[in-house]
Amino acid sequence: MSGQVIPLGGFELGLAASLLLLAGALSWRLHMGVERRLLVAAARAAIQLSLLGLVLQQLFQTLSPWLIAAVTGFMLAVAGYEVWSRQSRRLKGWWGYGTGTLSMLLSSVSIALITVQVILQPEPWFHPQYLIPLLGMLLGNTMTGIAVAMDTLGRETWNRQGEIEARLMLGEGATEAIDDIRRAALRAGLIPILNSMAAAGVVSLPGMMTGQILAGGDPLQAARYQILILFLIAAGTALGAASAVLIASHRLFDGRERLRLDRLS
Repeated sequence: MSGQVIPLGGFELGLAASLLLLAGALSWRLHMGVERRLLVAAARAAIQLSLLGLVLQQLFQTLSPWLIAAVTGFMLAVAGYEVWSRQSRRLKGWWGYGTGTLSMLLSSVSIALITVQVILQPEPWFHPQYLIPLLGMLLGNTMTGIAVAMDTLGRETWNRQGEIEARLMLGEGATEAIDDIRRAALRAGLIPILNSMAAAGVVSLPGMMTGQILAGGDPLQAARYQILILFLIAAGTALGAASAVLIASHRLFDGRERLRLDRLS
């Protein structure tokens, strides 16, 4: 049995779903109020992952660079929306959506392209077996870091308006007046990936390594792939969060270095 992939059918997935229904029933019984969101999220995940499987099957058969580029663009667009939607105080207009999307383009997408062309070097380099899963993991984790960083920046700037304006009146520039808030936002954005790296292999067995082992892969090779992914995610999150915070904090001041909270919604 060792090294074999155990196929999953509808019956096996149904058993897993029954456990989820049990969790929903517990929420209903204890009046927690999360049963509907839990079931909707589960349904969305099942539908979205099933559709992704069908799309990847088609990509593997055609190897069309245009279709792969379209899927990549769609993933980036959805990730940008998720970053925008998770902020309590977000920039108005295009900047609210564009800042996070541009930051992920500069970090996650760039790092994914560098990885497949320089480190992994599949043939062809845009092979979806490598590019799409790699980009998905980078976007998913970088998205969280950027969202947390931008939310912290907007919320803290809004709450500390008086302090920032007082520092500006005392002669400090816009950069100095908001510098400690930017540092706090960056630290907050990096907390998830730092916790993941610190606990990897001791507290948790990361998803990619688990998947490769369940698929019959060599555990040592799986560990090496997981180390690569963690390093890439950390780099992408740091670059993406820094880009987003710098762009957003610059947008919070006008050309005369006056704080413009009217640019936040």
